[in-house]
Amino acid sequence: MKRTLIITAMAFASLAASAQKPMVPPAGGKSISDQLLGIFIEDISYACDGGLNAQLVQNGSFEYNLTEQPGWGAGTAWRYVTYGHSTGNVNACSQAPLNENNPNYMRLYVERVGHFSDFRGTTGVGISNSGFGGMVLKAGEKYDFSVFLRSADGKARDMEVSLMARRQVEGRPFAMPVTVGKAEFKTCGRGWQKYEVTLTATEDCTDASLQLLCLTEGSIDIDMVSLIPQDTFKGHGLRRDLAEAIDELNPKFVRFPGGCVVHGGGQGFWNTYRWKESVGPKEARKQQMNTWGYHQSLEIGYYEYFQFCEDIGAKPVPILPLGLSCQGAGGSWNLKGYAQMAVPMEDMEEWVADALDLIEWANGGTDTKWGAIRAAQGHPEPFNLEMIGIGNEEYISPEFRERFKYMFDRISEAHPEITIIGTAGVNSHPDNKDDYVQSWKIADELGLDIIDEHYYEPKDFYLSTRQYDSYPRDRKTKVYLGEYASKDYTLLDALAEALYLCHVERNGDVVVMTSYAPLLQHREHSNWTPDLILFDNTDVVRTCSYYVQKIFGNSEGSLHYGDLVKIDGADLLQEQSAVLNPQKRELYIKLCNASAESRTAHIDIKRFKGVKGAEITTLKGDPGHRNDFGSEVLEPQTEAFGIKPVMDFEMEPYSFSMITVKF
Repeated sequence: MKRTLIITAMAFASLAASAQKPMVPPAGGKSISDQLLGIFIEDISYACDGGLNAQLVQNGSFEYNLTEQPGWGAGTAWRYVTYGHSTGNVNACSQAPLNENNPNYMRLYVERVGHFSDFRGTTGVGISNSGFGGMVLKAGEKYDFSVFLRSADGKARDMEVSLMARRQVEGRPFAMPVTVGKAEFKTCGRGWQKYEVTLTATEDCTDASLQLLCLTEGSIDIDMVSLIPQDTFKGHGLRRDLAEAIDELNPKFVRFPGGCVVHGGGQGFWNTYRWKESVGPKEARKQQMNTWGYHQSLEIGYYEYFQFCEDIGAKPVPILPLGLSCQGAGGSWNLKGYAQMAVPMEDMEEWVADALDLIEWANGGTDTKWGAIRAAQGHPEPFNLEMIGIGNEEYISPEFRERFKYMFDRISEAHPEITIIGTAGVNSHPDNKDDYVQSWKIADELGLDIIDEHYYEPKDFYLSTRQYDSYPRDRKTKVYLGEYASKDYTLLDALAEALYLCHVERNGDVVVMTSYAPLLQHREHSNWTPDLILFDNTDVVRTCSYYVQKIFGNSEGSLHYGDLVKIDGADLLQEQSAVLNPQKRELYIKLCNASAESRTAHIDIKRFKGVKGAEITTLKGDPGHRNDFGSEVLEPQTEAFGIKPVMDFEMEPYSFSMITVKF
C-alpha cells in the first residue's frame, strides 16, 4: 500500500522513539504534524565550502576555473614559495591526472635546493595556501593533512608540510613567516599515491597558511591537498561550531542540496547537481561551478548530508532535478516561457534512474549495487530515506507537467513507500495564477502527498497575512513551506515570523513541514540576505530569527489546542498557539506580541491535570535590534514560571514568550 503522509503517523513515529510513558491528552486537541520545523541547507553564500565544510584549504584540487569567476584558475588561492638559495617553478597540468573527474594538478619543478652562506634556516621549493581568508588554528589541537603526489621518475623525495603564521619580528620592518606546526615525510614509488600526516598547532592563530615544500631536486605532481581539524562535529568533517548551532535548532528534517543549486543557474544541464557525482572518495567526485557564482568542491556531498541528518536525528529530504533548467536561466525571469530549458522526453529515463538509484543507495542492502557503494563509504546500514523532492521552483509549464508526472509515476510504481514532494514554483500565493494555481492542479490530479511552497516577503506580509487559515481541509496534498523569511534581520522581523509560525501551528493539519531560508551566510561572501546564521572564520552569530526557529523547533507537539488562550483586544499583531507533546508530557503555550502596546492573555489549562511545574522563555527588546558581528546579542531568557490553572499573563510590547508546562 502506498505510504501517504498522515499526520498522526508521524506523531506515532516520534512516540515510539522514547521509552517515557506518554500522558493521556485532554479532549479538544486537533491532530497536527510534529515534524513542522526543519532546516534547508544550500551551498549559497559559502555555506558549505568555507563554512560548514571543515576543510581549511581552498581550491585544494586546483579545479577553480574561469567559468566560475573572472580570473579564476588552477592557481587561485595558491602562492608559489621558495626558501634559502632554492629555485624552481610550478605549473598547472592535466596530462594523466589523478582521475577524469579531477583533471587538474600542479607540477612542482625543483631545480636547486640550497642555503645562502649567511642563512641556514628553511629551504626548498613549494606552494602555500591561506584557505578562505586565513586559516584558524588553536594551540595544541591536531590537524590532519593529506595530499596525492606523483614522482615522474619514481625517485624518493623529501617533503615538508608546515603550518605558517606571520608575526612581527624585532628588527624587521615587516611581518615574517613563522612556523607553528611542521612534519616531514618521504615519497616513494611511481604513480599517484596518497600521503597523510598529522600536524599539531603550537599557537592560536587566525591568519595561518598551509605550506608544502619539496626538498629534493626534480619534478613532483601535487593534487587534492587537504587540511582538516580533528575536532569536527561528531568526527564527520563538519565545522563544529556551525554544526552545533544547527543541531540546537532541533530540526526534524533536512532539505538539501537546494534550492537553485539542484537544477543549476541556467548555465546548461552540465551545471545540474547530479547526486552520483557527490558520493564515493572525495578525490573522485566531479566538482563544478556553484549556481551562486563560485566553486563547489562537493566535499559535502550526499553521503555527508545523509550522515549529518543521522548525527542530529533529522530525516533526510533530498531534492532531485527533473530535466528542467532554472525558470530564470541566465537572469531571464521575465521570459519564463523561453528561458526554461527541457531535456527531450526520450532522455528522461536517465533522470528517473537517478531517483531510483538514490533510493537504492540510501535504503538498499549491501548486496545491491548502490547499497554496496554506500557501504564502501563507511555506512553499511541503510539511511532509511522516507521522502524525496522532485524539482525546485521550476516554471509550471506543459514541459514541467509532462516530466514531473513521468517521474512521479515511475517512482511511485517502484517505491510506493516513498513520499514524493512536488514544487509550487516561486511566490506561492493564491493570487499567483501561473506557478501556484497550475502546481496545485497537478497536485490534485496526481494525489501528491506534499507540495513545496516558497515565498520571501517584507515583514508587513507576515504581520498582516494568515495564508493557511483559508486552505481547504479536504485535500490529500499537504503543504511544505520549504523557503520563507521576512526580509530583514531585526527583532520585529523575527516577531513577524513568530506570529506567522503560530498560525502555521494552528494549521498544522494542512502545513506539515517548514524550513526558513537561507540557513547560512559567510560574512565576506553574501549572495542573499537575510540568513538565519551568520559566520566568519572565527565567530558564529545567531540572528533574532534563529532564536524564534529554535523555540519552535524545541517545542514540537502532535495536538493543537485552540481554546486555551484568549487575548484582550487582539489583532493581527498578536498570536497564540498551544501545542501538546504527549510523549514528553509537556504543553507549550506560545504568546507573541509584535506591537508597541502590552496585551493581556487569559490562560485556562484547568482541563490539564497533574501539573509538576513550568518555565518561561522570552525573546524581547528593541524592535529594530539586529544580532550582528560586534553587536550585543539579543537572545531568549528562560526562568521558572508560576503556572496556575486559570491566570492572566501580560504580553509585553515586542515580545515572544513560550510557557512550557510539565506534567
